[in-house]
Amino acid sequence: MGVTDKVWDALTTVIKMNDKVVSLAGTVKEQQVKIEGLTERVIRLEATLDLLMRASGDKKKLPGL
Repeated sequence: MGVTDKVWDALTTVIKMNDKVVSLAGTVKEQQVKIEGLTERVIRLEATLDLLMRASGDKKKLPGL
């Protein structure tokens, strides 16, 4: 295998790796959006639960609040 072949193989490997990194970055962005959406839902649920507990006259607080 000559030097040209080795350089060509290295270049194709770098291009393939770049494609994988770009794909992974897109997946990470999608997952981040999902996580943020779930976080918002949990916050709303905590607020609703807290309001319901206060309305019922229960003086207990949620842990961490």
